[in-house]
Amino acid sequence: MFDFLDGYDVLGAFWMTVKLTALSALGSLIWGTLLAAMRVSPVPLMRGFGTAYVNIVRNIPLTVIIVFNSLGLADIFGVTMGSKDFDIQGFRLAVLGFVAYTAAFVCEAIRSGINTVPVGQAEAARAIGLNFSQVLRLIVLPQAFRAVIGPLANVLIALTKNTTVAAAIGVAEAAALMKTMIENEAQTLAIGAVFAFGFVVLTLPTGLFLGWLSKRLAVKR
Repeated sequence: MFDFLDGYDVLGAFWMTVKLTALSALGSLIWGTLLAAMRVSPVPLMRGFGTAYVNIVRNIPLTVIIVFNSLGLADIFGVTMGSKDFDIQGFRLAVLGFVAYTAAFVCEAIRSGINTVPVGQAEAARAIGLNFSQVLRLIVLPQAFRAVIGPLANVLIALTKNTTVAAAIGVAEAAALMKTMIENEAQTLAIGAVFAFGFVVLTLPTGLFLGWLSKRLAVKR
């Protein structure tokens, strides 16, 4: 029944998707947290940069960002991302594009969590001598992260599905292999079902676990 899978590394393609998702998620969380800190910063220049970045990047199609990384950074400006191997370059450029794009949504999720923290807590922290970075790191962000596990789970699931865009620059992830198989095999519906099931396996347990974690760690107000 699944003879059409012979000769194709389906597991390897999904492993590439997992690596893209994991590295991009980590980078997006770090960069998105910094952007959120900028957006609530008392420094006007930092607030302006954070606001402009989020509003511009999240309104640019992801495909445009990924293709720009390949054609713009690599082909025009000669950015090698630390490797001369084309496949490694494509992978790293794809991760860079996903981080740049997804961080804007992570930023807004975290900022919404920051807004749930009572203002009085930050004022009390400042009253005992803590500066802005200490208040954010010790008081605000720990509560904000607990409040936005659910929204961040949605961003992670969207990122997992968005990794299919990496096929546009030749990264050998699941969508790229599916396209190749559809071109070579007369089993379009079966191939589509296999890859759809694969993405469900990747995203459904993640969503269920993070949904449970969100309820478990919810801040009681």
